[in-house]
Amino acid sequence: MPFTGPVEDRLAIRELNETYADAVNQHSAEDWASTWAEDSFWCLPHVPGMEKLSGKQTIVDAWVAAMKHYPDIVFLVLPGSITVAGDQATARMYTAESYTDAEGVARRTHGQYDDILVKIDGRWAFKSRTFSVRYWV
Repeated sequence: MPFTGPVEDRLAIRELNETYADAVNQHSAEDWASTWAEDSFWCLPHVPGMEKLSGKQTIVDAWVAAMKHYPDIVFLVLPGSITVAGDQATARMYTAESYTDAEGVARRTHGQYDDILVKIDGRWAFKSRTFSVRYWV
């Protein structure tokens, strides 16, 4: 079953992902940073230098630097599964991105995030996000 656990937690995890996506679209480092746990891990294996990032501040700094190259990005997210067990959860999220690359070429990337989440002081946060490209043009 792809969606299990309390509905209120699953809704909060969806909203966490929507906050993440809105922060990308608005280039809001503060909102984007609010989605991560302090001891988090982010893996973007297809991006040189961002293959394995550990710690919230390292992750946020790398994101801020990367976002300078995507002034016109549109980032959308759709859940594929959310499984909640107490104060921990796993999720699979599908993404669609449209942007212009450094050479001025319009690009579209569709991908998948495999997430581990933790509930800290009543709020969900990303503990680990691993991205894989499913389609790129």
